[in-house]
Formats: sequence, structure tokens, C-alpha cells
Amino acid sequence: MTTSAPSPLPQIEHYAQWLSQQHGLHFDDYEAMHAWSVEHLAAFWRSIWDYYQLESPTPITEVLSDDAMPDARWFSGAQVSLPRQLLRHTAAAQQAGVPAIVSDNELGQVREMAWPELQRQVASVAVALRSLGIGRGDRVAAYMPNIPETVVAMLACVSLGAIWSVCAPDMGVAAVVDRFKQIEPKALIAVDGVYYGGKPLDRSAVVQSLLAELPTVQHCLTVQTPYAAAPVGSHHWDWATTGQDAHAVAAFEPEWLPFDHPIWIVYSSGTTGLPKPIVHGTGGILLALHVAGLHNDLGASYSDSHAGERFLWYSSTGWVMWNIQVSGLLFGTTITIFDGHPAGSSSQPDWGVLWRFAALHHTSIFGAGAAYFSNCMKAGLDVGAIPGLQQVRTLGSTGSPLAPEVQRWGSAQLQAAGAGEVFWCNISGGTDFCGAFIGGNRSLPQAPGRMQCRWLGHAVEAWNEQGLAVRDEVGELVCTRPIPSMPLYFWNDPGKQRYLDSYFDHWPGIWRHGDWIQINSDGSCVIYGRSDATINRQGLRMGTSEIYNAIEALPEVQDSMVIDLEYLGRSSYMPLFVVLREGLVLDAAIQGRIEQAIRTALSPRFIPDTIAQVAEVPRTLTGKKLELPIKKLLLGQPADKVLNPQTMANPGCLPWYEAFAAQHLARLSQPAAG
Repeated sequence: MTTSAPSPLPQIEHYAQWLSQQHGLHFDDYEAMHAWSVEHLAAFWRSIWDYYQLESPTPITEVLSDDAMPDARWFSGAQVSLPRQLLRHTAAAQQAGVPAIVSDNELGQVREMAWPELQRQVASVAVALRSLGIGRGDRVAAYMPNIPETVVAMLACVSLGAIWSVCAPDMGVAAVVDRFKQIEPKALIAVDGVYYGGKPLDRSAVVQSLLAELPTVQHCLTVQTPYAAAPVGSHHWDWATTGQDAHAVAAFEPEWLPFDHPIWIVYSSGTTGLPKPIVHGTGGILLALHVAGLHNDLGASYSDSHAGERFLWYSSTGWVMWNIQVSGLLFGTTITIFDGHPAGSSSQPDWGVLWRFAALHHTSIFGAGAAYFSNCMKAGLDVGAIPGLQQVRTLGSTGSPLAPEVQRWGSAQLQAAGAGEVFWCNISGGTDFCGAFIGGNRSLPQAPGRMQCRWLGHAVEAWNEQGLAVRDEVGELVCTRPIPSMPLYFWNDPGKQRYLDSYFDHWPGIWRHGDWIQINSDGSCVIYGRSDATINRQGLRMGTSEIYNAIEALPEVQDSMVIDLEYLGRSSYMPLFVVLREGLVLDAAIQGRIEQAIRTALSPRFIPDTIAQVAEVPRTLTGKKLELPIKKLLLGQPADKVLNPQTMANPGCLPWYEAFAAQHLARLSQPAAG
């Protein structure tokens, strides 16, 4: 079997050496380096600017003029351009013969895009959009899958100073309208069909509905597929990429934009009410993505140390990890993107699809949601039997806590495939600031179930109920100092009221993220799930992920969700919903094993009051369990107020939970016997 090549020196060590050489800074360990980065914010973020050679045609007058959240001002005087920064790799990458994008799909339709072609298409689409009157500050909405055209469209938009916003075609019309209608787009870029989950899907009617619901849209640029029943849109993608004046395309240069000019609008999960339209600034995103590159250990595919590097983080375009995937291009890294269902088909899942994709396209960094790796393990997938995975040196996970046994499984599987020791880059952050608070560092020890460190420049602490920082115990994840990529504002949010309510309502001036975190004495971290879905049993608090780790390790349990309902004057009621392996029925024996697993791993206090077998656990489109909305449903709130089926991956399971809630509430309303 071919063995893996030695891993290059970690990027974070290159940066530490640069700090030593350029600024005389020396640190005994990573914790000391992190402490410097958050105590000297201006110096740290300026060092990232200089280390990665970011450019501005105008001088920076002040790096950080006010460090009070949420109104910190960064890099006054600077002008920036993400496309310019990204496309500067074109000549070197082309000379080395490495592509910019390698794409594939469920049908095996492989495409490679060279760096010069990426540059040409970005310029051509930008020229086309400009001819349609699209310019600085205009919103361009996109209804697009994970294909190269989406990358080109985003870069073309921000080249003009237009504000990009994308939704994936697996979202329903109502969910997309709820997002796009708030931002009043001037143009729509849409695909008229997709092939997903083993079948072709016509999306032309959806595009027509979007145009009817979005009266501000003046132009619709359509990517045509064989799956559409009818033509839609006023212009076709081929017109934008090949029908423009060659001299105008060759002469096009992306605009320099103020540091705080909006780059894109992303959205909160939208599980309750209208989704929050989060506006990010160009310069802040540019800096944050470079810190991501340090921790994710990305290098230029044309460099000697990272020759042939290929980066995959499986994502739909509706998840912020798509933005992180595209950011690989900022480092000159070839990105490998897959358009389709991660298991090929939802009815007959094949969890080897993405692994074979990674092998076929020589992917060296492979990230996905934690639930994906868990599903692979539970399906009994033999990754070691898939040839061509020896080049994988990094696995990444996010979206939910990764169980220790899943990480151990993944490491063992890749070692069996000849990949050697694998670096797990497990991260936890959010769409909110397009980054991570907690993540990886290839120079540090790894322990399954733990994330290695807090990111540089991110002043993350665990606070107890008194607002005091704690170590080696669970507390609220807070960020005590600003980050350049924190939202500029929410779109159409007068006085920033929704913004303030979302992050600063608990402790004014302190970002409260809504996760339980434990920061250990060695600096490693454990995320225990959402703090608003925590369990409190007889004074003992527990994150839901600890219960999931205990019971989902059982071979019978495929998935699970636990809800803790507390009532004034009543003891808590905690139902546990379990998805069992196909063919199994919840009986006394399986229930006993579930209870014993909780008793052994946690405490008898956390044995649920009820265990119910369900067909599915409700999840968002990005795979998060809908703990809080189901909790609100069981507390008696109307389903249409707390749940949005359009933002769910499996809305068909909702009637069961609504019926369960009705029965539970009916029992509560009955007078106690006596």
C-alpha cells in the first residue's frame, strides 16, 4: 500500500517564526501566544495583515479606533478587495499546473477550472452585471448549488462592490423568500434544476415563484440545466461568461472598497420568526478567513511544502462552511467541491460517496459536519477498503460536537487506508461572524472529544452565572473583545436592536454565543451543545451532547434528541426521542440498555422520564438538531410560531412531534388525583 507523505510544517508555526523574526516576539507555548493575541488586538490583527501581505491603495490610519462591542472600528483608511487578494495566485498556480477548482457531482461529471479561466470568468460576469446596472451596494441574490458557477458569481458580485447573498436549491420557496425579500435584491442568479439524492429536480417553477415574490428584482441570470421543464430568467449564464466584449473583460479590475463595505448577507437558522439577515464587512471577512487558514492549516497548492494540496469541506451553499470552502482559494489552495447528497441517495444511502470523491480527486484536507462522520461509523462503512485515501492528512468537523468514539473511528479508518496519523481540525463557531471561536492547531496534542484551542485573536472565555471566567468547568461561551468579522449590522435593523438582542442582551458589551463550553487548564475545549437547550436535573446541569455521546454509542441507537422541560413549581420532565436501527423496536431490553448507558456515563439523575421511538430527529438544513423549537412546542407554543418547515431537512417528521406535544399538554391539564 502506498503510504502518506510527511506533513509540512504547520502554518501556525510559520507565523510564529515570522513574529519572532519581524517583531522579536517569543512565546513559551500556544496559550501564551493566544494571550498576546487577545491582549494586544490591534498588534495581532495588523500582524495578520502584514504576514499575508494584504493590500490597500490608501494608508491605514488606525487599526482599532474603538474596541467596544458592537461598534468597534477596524483599519480606518484602508481599502480592500477579496477578489484581488484571491486572484493574485493565478500566475504561480498556472505555472505549477494546479487548478483552482475541481468539481464533481452524483453523476460523475468532473470539471476542472484553471486559475486564468477563473479570473476570466469572474471578470466577464462582472462586466455583464455592470452592463445590467449592478453596482456598489446593490444586493444580488443567488439560488445556486455547490458548483463552480456559484464561486464565480460571488467573486464577480463583490468585485463590483455589490452585496452577495445565496440560498441553496434544497430550500423551499417560502424559506428563500423569507430571506431574500428582506434585503430587496436588484438581481437574481439562479439555477433552473439540480440533480440531488439520486434524481433530477426541476427548479424552474421555484425560480418563477421567486421572481413573483421579489418585486425588486430587475434581472434574472439563469444557469441552465437539462432538468428544467420551462425556460426562466431574462439572461443566460453563457451570455455572462462568453458573450461579453473581450477587451472589456481583459481590462476589468475588481474595485477597491472601504474596509467596512458590506461583502455579503448570511442568515441565522430561521427556526423561529424571520431569519436574521447578517451583514459582514469586506475587510473583516478577509482578515478572519486568513486566521481560519492558519488554524485549518491551508497552504498554496503550487508551493513546495504544500504541493498538490486539495481542500474539501462538504457543504451546501446555504451554510457558512461554503464560504470557508471557497476561502481556500485565498491561499492558492485548489478546492474540490461536490454537488449532491453526501450519501448519494436519501432512500438508499451510500456513505462512501464523499470518501470516494476525496480519493478520486486527491483531496488532502477533508471536512464535513460531525453528523456525517457519525453516520459513516454507524453504517459500518469500511473506509480503509477505499483506495486512494493515503494523501488525506486532515479531517475536519463542525456543526455539532464530534463524539470521541467517532473521532477514534475516523482515525483508525484512515490509518487502515494508509494515511498515517491524521490531524482532526474540529471547529466550533458560527454563521454570525463567519468563523470559529474554537478550532485546531496541528502543533498541539489531540484528544478525542476535545477541540485543541481557542483561535488566535478571539477572546473566548467560559463564564459562570455570576459572569466570572472559569476553567475546567462548564460555562457560557462568551467573547469579551471584538473580532473584525463580527456583523456590521443586521439588514433593516434600526438602532441595531435585533443585533443587540441576539448577542448582547445577557451581559451588555459581551458577546454571548449561546453554547456551553469547558475550557480546560491545558487550553483545550469541549463544546457541550446549546446553552439554551441545557438540562438541569436536581441542580446538576448537563449539555445535551453528553447524553448523546452516551446513548448514540449503543449499536441499536441511530440518532437521538433529548428535551428538558422545566415548569415553575413542578419538577422537570425530560423525554428522550430515539431513532433505532432499521428493524428494531423499542422494548424493555433496549430501554434498559439506554438507561444503563446514561447511568454509567453520566448519572442516574439524567435517566429520562420517557423514552419514545421516532422515525426521525428533526434537523435544520445544516444538520443541527431542533432542540429549542421542540422544547417550545412541548411547552405549549404554537407550532407555526416556533418551527419553520422550509428551513428543515426533514419537515415530514413534524406531525408526530405535534401530536406528542398535544398529548403531553393534555396530561398536564388534567387535575392531579387525590
